[in-house]
Amino acid sequence: MKSPAKSKTLRVGLVQQPCTSDRDTNLKMSEDGIRAAKAGGAQLVMLQELHTSLYFCQHESTDLFDLAEPIPGNSTAWLGALAKELDIVIVGSLFEKRAPGLYHNTAVVLERDGSLAGVYRKMHIPDDPGYYEKFYFTPGDLGFTPIQTSVGKLGLLVCWDQWYPEAARLMALAGAELLLYPTAIGWNPADDADEQQRQRDAWVTIQRSHAVANGLPVLVANRVGYEGDPTKQTAGSQFWGHSFIAGPQGEFIAKSGEKADVLVADVDLGRSENVRRWWPFLRDRRIDAYGDLVKRYRD
Repeated sequence: MKSPAKSKTLRVGLVQQPCTSDRDTNLKMSEDGIRAAKAGGAQLVMLQELHTSLYFCQHESTDLFDLAEPIPGNSTAWLGALAKELDIVIVGSLFEKRAPGLYHNTAVVLERDGSLAGVYRKMHIPDDPGYYEKFYFTPGDLGFTPIQTSVGKLGLLVCWDQWYPEAARLMALAGAELLLYPTAIGWNPADDADEQQRQRDAWVTIQRSHAVANGLPVLVANRVGYEGDPTKQTAGSQFWGHSFIAGPQGEFIAKSGEKADVLVADVDLGRSENVRRWWPFLRDRRIDAYGDLVKRYRD
């Protein structure tokens, strides 16, 4: 009988924080969280979506495009310097100015030597009350391509991407060893408690299901805190936090609550091999019968 695959432990950290209108304050909170994760032994640290500012997509304003920045730029230089100083890999999330009038919601990966290992541009862009992202972000054009780093091959996706099993699957099929989701999601404070609970449970469940379906660990970093709607047209957003780390069977390894937090835990990348031997979902996929998946709907 073949012996189990060897373990490959990676200590990971997630920074869950509120954000303010002051960029320097946000960067200081992020840096404190990164340093705390490093002190806990983390080799890979991920920040939440759009961590340098308030979640500005609650309304549409052309003035807010001034928040965007080039990549590489000041934020990647700052993250790269931290990564090099602390000898860790850092995942950040930025509002990218690619060209005048062309902007993306972009995740960045900084290698341990401070270099930019790669970027991922958010592919699925939401648009509903409180989340007017289509106004600000052009859909990503880099596809679902993992980013190779010294700590593993990272399947990086962003927020709204987390609801799509196709995105997780394509990252897995390209060899990702981890699925990572920086996110900014919360409740409408006007919703009743039962509706709020259903929404958060669905959010947790769908991401744990990506771990199960693909036999991969999943890391999720969400923001916390109330952010009001400047237009007063909605009740604003109460970001619910609850960042978590799950193993390749969807099991919780670590999870947080609704306050600022730094999660640090070990994930065994080698365990994915064993789980995929027990549950060979990739082997049994009927790729000959899935052609209709590329259609919008089967009429």
